[in-house]
Amino acid sequence: MSDRIVSWHANPSKPAYVPPPGAVDAHCHVFGPMARFPFSPKAKYLPEDAGPDRLFALRDHLGFSRNVIVQASCHGTDNAATLDAIARSNGKARGVAVVDPAISQADLAALHEGGIRGIRFNFLKRLVDDAPKDKFLEVSKRLPDGWHVVIYFEADILEDLRPFMDAIPVPLVIDHMGRPDVTQGPDGADMKAFRRLLDSREDIWFKATCPDRLNPAVDGRGGDPWNAFADAVAPLVEDYQHRALWGTDWPHPNMQGNVPDDGHLVDMISRIAPTDALQRRLLITNPMQLYWPEEV
Repeated sequence: MSDRIVSWHANPSKPAYVPPPGAVDAHCHVFGPMARFPFSPKAKYLPEDAGPDRLFALRDHLGFSRNVIVQASCHGTDNAATLDAIARSNGKARGVAVVDPAISQADLAALHEGGIRGIRFNFLKRLVDDAPKDKFLEVSKRLPDGWHVVIYFEADILEDLRPFMDAIPVPLVIDHMGRPDVTQGPDGADMKAFRRLLDSREDIWFKATCPDRLNPAVDGRGGDPWNAFADAVAPLVEDYQHRALWGTDWPHPNMQGNVPDDGHLVDMISRIAPTDALQRRLLITNPMQLYWPEEV
């Protein structure tokens, strides 16, 4: 693996939708810069640099105020790039780390001091070689107060993961709704299964994100403007509005073959959260409760 890839739009449009003041992009990443923050030798992809300067310029262009930076799998368990971006944000970013389950309490405390408020467990086989549930569960019991666990998985393993998720003693945040098949519609099997998960615990949150991943263009169907995504996800946001988050997923890891326009992604917000009240929940109240509770 030697060719570095670009997975983000070079000139995203200015969205027609204007986020409310204080809006949070609650799911984004940084890549490198590689010269300062080398990628993991286990990385499944090798991206071009997409550092904090580019991220914060996009934040301003799209009309957002804050970022939640999620450690990208290409950096493994070395969270230096994420911590650097948070440190350079002037208090406008918090983060989610990926850690070795054997991490010490002192190192967890240092991550908290650096602005981390959760850890991420990735169960996508194409991105990680090992996902030890027993070790993940053990570290989840040692997290600093106020932290949560972010879980990334695909819909076909949801039921297998249920006992593991049930045992995690802190709030959960599900990346991209567990990647349901949105073309099944709001009452499809995948969305019903995800609703059962949400109904099982009141402290499970979700990210209503990634129409580009979940509703791609296939044989002329799908793709921007991602109508199947809007139809399937809007009822979920309405019914679970106190637990919904939103983010760009910039710089869109592994989407180099189907790079979305970030301005168009922002314009999806009013389609999945059509009222001012829902939009404030999605973009301000909910992410602030998780990541800046001291300001709520």
